[in-house]
Amino acid sequence: MTSVYDFTAKTLSGKDVPLGEYKGQVLLIVNTASKCGFTPQYAGLEKLYEALHPKGLTVLGFPCNQFGSQEPGGADEIGAFCQVNYGVSFPMFDKIDVNGPHTHPLYEFLKHEKKGLLGGRINWNFTKFLIDRAGRVVARYAPTKKPETLETPIAKLL
Repeated sequence: MTSVYDFTAKTLSGKDVPLGEYKGQVLLIVNTASKCGFTPQYAGLEKLYEALHPKGLTVLGFPCNQFGSQEPGGADEIGAFCQVNYGVSFPMFDKIDVNGPHTHPLYEFLKHEKKGLLGGRINWNFTKFLIDRAGRVVARYAPTKKPETLETPIAKLL
C-alpha cells in the first residue's frame, strides 16, 4: 500500500528528501503561496508546528504558483519571505504543481486519497492534508480552514 512515505520532494535548498524521514510523525501538508489572501495562515501553521512538533507533528509547506500567480519567486525569495514575515521554521519544499500534467507525484497521491468539493483537484492555495503516523491521509481541509482550528484533530492523532 502506498503512503506519503513512498515519495521524495526537493527542499528549497535543492536537497532531495525522502518523506520516509518523517515516518512515525503526524504530518500537515499544505500548498502555500506568498502573495495570497490566505498567506497570513503561515503564522497559524508556525504556531501549530511550534506547539505540537515536540509531540510528533511536522508541517510540510509546498509553494505553488498555479493559483493567480501568487508564488512568483524563486526558492531563495520564498524562503526569505517565510522566515522574515512569519518566522517559519517548519520544512519548506521547492515550488511544485499540484494540478495538471506536471503535478508532483505526492499531490497526485494526496488528491486520490481525499477528494475535495470539486473532485480531485486542488482548488486554491493553503489546502491542507492531515496525515497519520502510518502515512495515511485522514483528512483534507479547504483553504478557508484556519490552522488554529486544526489543533483538536491533530491532537487526536498524536
